[in-house]
Amino acid sequence: MEKENVTLLTEFVLTGLKYQPEWKILLFLAFVVIYFITIVGNLGLIALIWNDPHLHIPMYLFLGSLAFVDAWISSTVTPKMLVNFLAKSQMISLSECMIQLFSFAFGATTECFLLAAMAYDCYVAICKPLLYPVIMTNRLCIRLLVLSFVGGFLHVLIHELLIIRLTFCNSNIIHHFYCDIVPLFMISCTDPSINFLMLFILSGSIQVFSIVIVLNSYTFVLMTILKTKSAKGIRKDFSTCGAHLLSVSLYYGPLLFMYVRPATPETEDQDMMDSLFYTVIIPLLNPIIYSLRNKKVIDSLSKMLKRNI
Repeated sequence: MEKENVTLLTEFVLTGLKYQPEWKILLFLAFVVIYFITIVGNLGLIALIWNDPHLHIPMYLFLGSLAFVDAWISSTVTPKMLVNFLAKSQMISLSECMIQLFSFAFGATTECFLLAAMAYDCYVAICKPLLYPVIMTNRLCIRLLVLSFVGGFLHVLIHELLIIRLTFCNSNIIHHFYCDIVPLFMISCTDPSINFLMLFILSGSIQVFSIVIVLNSYTFVLMTILKTKSAKGIRKDFSTCGAHLLSVSLYYGPLLFMYVRPATPETEDQDMMDSLFYTVIIPLLNPIIYSLRNKKVIDSLSKMLKRNI
């Protein structure tokens, strides 16, 4: 009987965000606008970097990759959420759920590695400016990018393989607006202790590794900036790395609380708000932050607009 119940459970229900029914259309329109701006902003930033030879250096290759990952994460989560705002049924098949989980986790992990690589790039640019062309070559940049994407793929592949051992026979209701790993564990009939342990070890290790690199890099960066007596030099340094520091601060907070703290039914609403922040809001903010705080990006955008007018 248990086996039969497991085989019958091939679809899940996404409960989605909690809101008053009269807010449905307003929320739908708001998230449509956010998604549109996110995609245009990130893909526009990629196109800008691609078309300007002056931006074909590691710093902007990392930035273009970050924009791609942000667009990827937003496109993994937001379209399904928009459909569920208007659909009568919030059903998602098991195969669709696994694909969405894989796609999102791949993007989130890759972004952690990218932010660490960008922090190291910023450290070299500020602390060792004369050696920057020697240390941070395009070859090293490509290697770091490949490692970031491969690391993201391998990390989520391990979790997907571990999820195969789980069965879902009691409940198919996922208390989330997309298929995330912890809500799946919470409704499993099989004991997910091993899955939680591996999630804590792997995700925790990745976040600690990347955060340590970021903190170490910016400690040296801030020390170098404080030694700069010129106000112009300080403004230039903050223009180079200020946007990245702000982006890192916004990203790691919610992610750290989501996957390192113990999962309980009482934290579901808070987890959903944290997830909304780094799956929808951060991909929207990143291209704006980098565009407004990076002089080279602004100059390149101005030149492109002048050519097209």
